Amino acid sequence: MTISAPITPLNPAQHRVAQKLVDGLSTREIAARSGLSTHTIREYVRVIRQSLHCPPRCKLQVVVHFVLAAGQVAPPATERPAPVLNEAQGLLLRAVAEHSASHDVALAARIAPADLRSALGELLDKTGADDVTQLVVLAHAWGLLGTRPADTVKSGAAR
Repeated sequence: MTISAPITPLNPAQHRVAQKLVDGLSTREIAARSGLSTHTIREYVRVIRQSLHCPPRCKLQVVVHFVLAAGQVAPPATERPAPVLNEAQGLLLRAVAEHSASHDVALAARIAPADLRSALGELLDKTGADDVTQLVVLAHAWGLLGTRPADTVKSGAAR
């Protein structure tokens, strides 16, 4: 039997930072709006990553995916209709949500690294997202991404 490592619930301050990340704010914007230093906000983000078993040094869209997939923050409601994605676009969406390095995204999406930029541009255009973090948030709001990142820590036989 395979079980997931337990997720540590976020405390109220971490939850507020996670919510602001989901809302699309950068660490600098969060610091400016909250009156805290960027160092403090980065420390909150580091602890959020650890709490959710998110890979260290992963990009913001991956942190946001883990936060949403773990149910620590609810995705915002959107009136935008969910786009119909083909299989390749669905793979790319998941790859962008779960990987930070361009090479890893391309590998997971089963596309050539040289084609990643154009494929991602087409996906952003199709969804109307401004950037990959907003793409991940919208995908969660539309129910296009599952509730559990594929790379979360497991223990047991599957390890």
